[in-house]
Amino acid sequence: MAVDIKFCGLTRPTDAAQVGSHGAAYAGVVMASGPRRLDPARAALVLDALSPDVKRAVVFGPQPAEEIADLARRLRLDVAQLHGDASAAAVRNVRAALQSPTAVWAVVRVADGAQAAVHIAELDGVADGILLDAAVAGSLGGSGTAFDWSSFRDDVRPRRSTFIVAGGLTPDNVAQAIRTFQPDVVDVSSGIERARGVKDPERMRQFAQAVLHENQRV
Repeated sequence: MAVDIKFCGLTRPTDAAQVGSHGAAYAGVVMASGPRRLDPARAALVLDALSPDVKRAVVFGPQPAEEIADLARRLRLDVAQLHGDASAAAVRNVRAALQSPTAVWAVVRVADGAQAAVHIAELDGVADGILLDAAVAGSLGGSGTAFDWSSFRDDVRPRRSTFIVAGGLTPDNVAQAIRTFQPDVVDVSSGIERARGVKDPERMRQFAQAVLHENQRV
């Protein structure tokens, strides 16, 4: 099955307008704390610049379920991505508040492989998607840091939830990430930037081409 692409950390409508032409299935903006954080008005401007075939995602921090649900409705989200090591109970609370088909993805920040395996098992089948990212002090994501890929065991791969891999992905290493994890989606932010929050069209193209090439190998 082909691996999909998510371009995340978008801050400019001009960058968002290019996402679909590179074949990305998902695009995301950040409303959690961090240097790429957008307010609701700016998030709407960026997401509205996407082509209609690209699914709209927002990265949330440990925010109240009702606040997430309200923003999901206002921004017409396809995906609500929960950072901050969301528990299965938190995922259920957000889904109950949503009362919509918006998918809920939960992020597992990997510092220790064994601990990550426990968190994945807890979330598998509860969250619509499980996203692996690096655990970096003071950052919820978009740090450009990769976790120790060797700490991942294939037997803890999610079986019922969509499997997304992030954390330090670039055009140079995304093919190896696909071979290592066999994910459903690869998620990139800083790896396609020329400055923080500013995407580089050439790196976007290179990333998409690397994923396409790997998909054609299978």
